[in-house]
Amino acid sequence: MDAVRRPILLLLVVLLVAAVTVAAAAPSSPPFRTVYAFGDSFTDTGNTHSTTGPYSFGYVSHPPYGATFFHRSTNRYSDGRLVVDFLAADALRLPSFLPPYLSTLSASNSSSSSAAAGAGSNPSSGGSVNFAVAGATAIEHEWFVKNNLSFDITPQSIMTELGWFDAHLKTRRGSKDNVGEALFWVGEIGANDYAYSFMEAATIPRKTIRTMAVDRVTTFLEGLLKRGAKYVVVQGLPLTGCLTMAMTLAKPDDRDDLGCVGSVNRQSLAHNRLLQASLRRLRQSHPGAVIAYADYYAAHIAVMKSPAKYGFAEPFKACCGSGGGDYNFDVFATCGSPEVPTACAQPARYVNWDGVHMTEAMYKVVAGMFFQDADGKYFRPAFGSLLARKGRGN
Repeated sequence: MDAVRRPILLLLVVLLVAAVTVAAAAPSSPPFRTVYAFGDSFTDTGNTHSTTGPYSFGYVSHPPYGATFFHRSTNRYSDGRLVVDFLAADALRLPSFLPPYLSTLSASNSSSSSAAAGAGSNPSSGGSVNFAVAGATAIEHEWFVKNNLSFDITPQSIMTELGWFDAHLKTRRGSKDNVGEALFWVGEIGANDYAYSFMEAATIPRKTIRTMAVDRVTTFLEGLLKRGAKYVVVQGLPLTGCLTMAMTLAKPDDRDDLGCVGSVNRQSLAHNRLLQASLRRLRQSHPGAVIAYADYYAAHIAVMKSPAKYGFAEPFKACCGSGGGDYNFDVFATCGSPEVPTACAQPARYVNWDGVHMTEAMYKVVAGMFFQDADGKYFRPAFGSLLARKGRGN
């Protein structure tokens, strides 16, 4: 009898071990199957084309945009992927990048959706959509028109994007419960508000822009929460004073200890502090929601203090620009224009891509700081904590 039992027991053990091994090897399902993104050119994955891009940056549909990863332009303002792309593909393991909202409209109205898929759209995106649009502001476009600040050709604001979201939900008949299962990624928004009002700084105080911009973002976030959002990430402004264009246009004596434009960085810091105060109030009034803050400012500082640590040799110079010198930037001959058809040979060694936007290498570093941060230094509460709470369903 024992002789018979031993082979049977051995077979059972082998089968049990095999089952456990397969279960361990099987990939767990993503904590979020749907992501909705909002913001400006730091997050836009294709809602903007060359004909609709912001002033001086109207060549995003041309090479060398997209050259590093996609090997062609996908209408992202970089040589490759953005932070939101690393969120989708790496941090959440979604089957595709977030399709730009306007391409999903084109795909639904056309039988040839394959062209839209090349810009980041994919039928397997699980309902995820990116509403971010380059040049977008926090303050409504009408305010800039009223104050004669409408030289920019981008009419969209963060509230425009909320309207697009509503239209998207209507077409998909999305319920409040479904909205509550999604992750809402609110990329940086507000930098354009300061940039567009730069020429009227003497008559329109920075504090006015700051107060209005944060108020509009708060209204937008309240709108998401009222629509059922439970998991929201809000990204702060980066070191806008370290962007190549700011360095080029500012007075040489306006520098901080990073070597960046001090007045502009202080402006972004004040904006972020006011934004975080608003987020604290929202958390108090919506205790059932997770409202996380992605501290782009802190992440950017870390890189600028020790660029070589993160693999960068050029913290200020634009990889894709013109003019040479310390910054290689000319506002009248920007990346992708007929004057600038090519970029530097090693984009991964540069922080800045085209004078305003980052290289894929920089976005990857920032994404790593956000999604691998367990101490709350760059992401509060920690990204892992957000995922764990989603896993528990609260």
